[in-house]
Amino acid sequence: MSAVIPVRVHGVALLPPDETPVMLLQETVGEQRWLPISIGAPEAGALIAAYQEVEHVRPDTIELIGHVVEALGRRVERVEVTALEEGIFLADLVFDDDTRVSARPSDAVAIAVRAGATLEVDEDVLDAAAAEIQFAGEPDPADAEQQIADFRAALDDVKPEDFGDRPD
Repeated sequence: MSAVIPVRVHGVALLPPDETPVMLLQETVGEQRWLPISIGAPEAGALIAAYQEVEHVRPDTIELIGHVVEALGRRVERVEVTALEEGIFLADLVFDDDTRVSARPSDAVAIAVRAGATLEVDEDVLDAAAAEIQFAGEPDPADAEQQIADFRAALDDVKPEDFGDRPD
């Protein structure tokens, strides 16, 4: 198995032409590569709710999983995006006793965000699927940082409802 690289959730972007939600993970050390993972609208809403620490009157699925894990006396220690097979990303929830449970990356990342767990991506996955993110305008790093800050500010205004209806 290759090394794992720490990443962070940079945000969710809607890609034209059909506004497909994409979860953006950014390498936090080294090359600072970007890993875009296409996700569904409900998953984007759940991830944004987790990022914004939204507490629902009735727990959504991600919150429920966190409550069940806690009730069983366990803790999600980290999430690893482990593989890319036939265009599909695979991930594992890794618990404090090293138990691993396979999960969709979108769900696993939302659970990790809620749990305050670390995120990692297998280096081979980054090598195969990392994308270069081009910012519009000048290649000035200060400009890129401003665009990132603007994107984050816009993300703070996004609500889960912006991604369509979700069942209770």
